[in-house]
Amino acid sequence: MTVVASIDPRTGTRGEVVAEETGAAELDRLCRAAADAAGWLEAAGRDFRAGLLRRMADALEARGEDIVATADRETAIGPTRLGGELRRTCYQLRLFAEVLEEGSYLEATIDPPGETPMGPRPDLRRMLVPIGPVAVFGASNFPLAFSVPGGDTASALAVGCPVVIKAHESHPATSELCFSIMRGAADELGCPEGTLSLVHGRQAGADLVSHPEIRAVAFTGSPAGGRALFDLINRRPDPIPFYGELGSINPVIVTPGAADERAAAIAEGLVGSFTVAAGQLCTKPGVVLVPRSAGGDALVEAVSAAVGATGDQVLLNERIAADYASTTGRLRTLPSVSVVAQGEGSAADGFRAAPLLLSVDVENLDDAVTGECFGPMTVLVRYDGEDELAAAVAKLPSSLTAAVHSAPAEGELTGRLTDLLRRVAGRLIYDGFPTGVSVSWAQHHGGPWPATNSLHTSVGTSAVRRFLRPTAWQDAPQHVLPAELRDGSVDVPRRIDGRLQLPE
Repeated sequence: MTVVASIDPRTGTRGEVVAEETGAAELDRLCRAAADAAGWLEAAGRDFRAGLLRRMADALEARGEDIVATADRETAIGPTRLGGELRRTCYQLRLFAEVLEEGSYLEATIDPPGETPMGPRPDLRRMLVPIGPVAVFGASNFPLAFSVPGGDTASALAVGCPVVIKAHESHPATSELCFSIMRGAADELGCPEGTLSLVHGRQAGADLVSHPEIRAVAFTGSPAGGRALFDLINRRPDPIPFYGELGSINPVIVTPGAADERAAAIAEGLVGSFTVAAGQLCTKPGVVLVPRSAGGDALVEAVSAAVGATGDQVLLNERIAADYASTTGRLRTLPSVSVVAQGEGSAADGFRAAPLLLSVDVENLDDAVTGECFGPMTVLVRYDGEDELAAAVAKLPSSLTAAVHSAPAEGELTGRLTDLLRRVAGRLIYDGFPTGVSVSWAQHHGGPWPATNSLHTSVGTSAVRRFLRPTAWQDAPQHVLPAELRDGSVDVPRRIDGRLQLPE
């Protein structure tokens, strides 16, 4: 059996053996245990699951120092950011507990029997119910918030779906530690074994999405990896939902007025945004549209100076480092692309990359320069006038986000850009940068392909919607109905005969 070892990206050295890759028999056992746990977890009710999420958050916080130290050793992300990621993760678990208690996510609806223009209507009651066991794939760049204890796991457990997690090979020890903590919290509350499980290995991931007991898949990673899983799912006798967060370039548009007014401030924010976390964020700005003007020149000069003064950064793993070197090397060979600035490299060991600033004229903007590149690199695109800017925006691939920096006097232009960008991005940002995704009721983290392959979000309270399916009951006796659909007072909002009714 192949072993799974922890690797230090700062040095590239292999550390302790963490686990063995999960074999087919064990994976089958875990998936069947998850199916066995599904009915129990749903029947346990919203209040129980809210308590489970809070217990998990408390347990993770209690072991926070161990978690941060382990994750830093495996990812080189740094204690400060990892501490913030742990706080976000625990906040996320507690927020989903509030979602359960508030109850509107169920979309509980009752249409009493009566006469309609179409004739008599039966008693109809509808709400959302758990879809069943969910496969969650951990992400390389978020060992906490998008991995074992992350939003996919939290939102699936919240609505009553057992979870089988495929650990990412970049941080197996962190995955095992977080899993043991969360599993311990579940055991303390009497949850069955299949409530939460963990598997290792690429073959285990392929087997997981193909297993007949898995009813939905959540994946955060590369378009190639996501597409491979999606193709496996479509070869199932019963294809299931695949919620993939994939590639995104997150364009930033700087208007002429904004460049004239605050070139230095925009440059500072831009460099911070595309180099934070060594540029390994799905919301990293990968393309920046800058006017050919005095203000635009000043912005480019400021960005160039900041990049040139930046040292190299540690990447998460060997594959990402190799892909960064390959992608940037290819871009450098294109006659249409200019190297504007490069950060200082070093002879240190490990998986490292120097920040890189490239430039291309708008007429040369094409697929060759608009692909996602994981790492501290961005491409400046110089344009002349509003029409050229609009034409450039039309060439951009869809993304998770798009940002517009404009001046107050450019209201008409900002509106025009908004109309163009809302067709291709899930979150529109004004006078800010895309890195940093708040966990909230109003958040949306998704976008058209290739950003995601879903109309749903993977961040925020609406993320639970991915793991629910609608069910209707017609003329059902009261005792077979879910508690939220029975006659009398309940503690969730309901729409009855078309009118929204709030709990008393």
